[in-house]
Amino acid sequence: MVLNGPNLNLLGQRQPEIYGSETLADVAALCAATAARHGGTADCWQSNHEGQLIDWIHEAREHHAGIVINPGAYSHTSVAILDALNACDGLPVIEVHISNIHRREAFRHHSYVSARADAVIAGCGVQGYAFAVERIAALLDAGAR
Repeated sequence: MVLNGPNLNLLGQRQPEIYGSETLADVAALCAATAARHGGTADCWQSNHEGQLIDWIHEAREHHAGIVINPGAYSHTSVAILDALNACDGLPVIEVHISNIHRREAFRHHSYVSARADAVIAGCGVQGYAFAVERIAALLDAGAR
């Protein structure tokens, strides 16, 4: 499962100097192609609503082998998303940020999600999603997180 948080529906339009020109459809295609190389699939979802993201995280517990999540601004504010991810015991979780959040405003330097993530990928543009899917596959192949 690949989850994208608020404003990522505007990827390719919003602040391209920070987030690039690729769209969310490009991200979905990249994730699908990367997962297919490992015999898997990638279900990609985006919501501007915290509760919807939490519902999808709960769904992942039953129907997915891992979670790639770009929580957007919820990274820095959502204990609820962290709690939902903590309920996904045994599922690998990779946090992705298109930009390098550590080179941006100070409030972006802390992510609640990072406390649960098995890895954090930041500053690699949308290629970070492919790295995340690769890492999920490696963790699944290793049988551990």
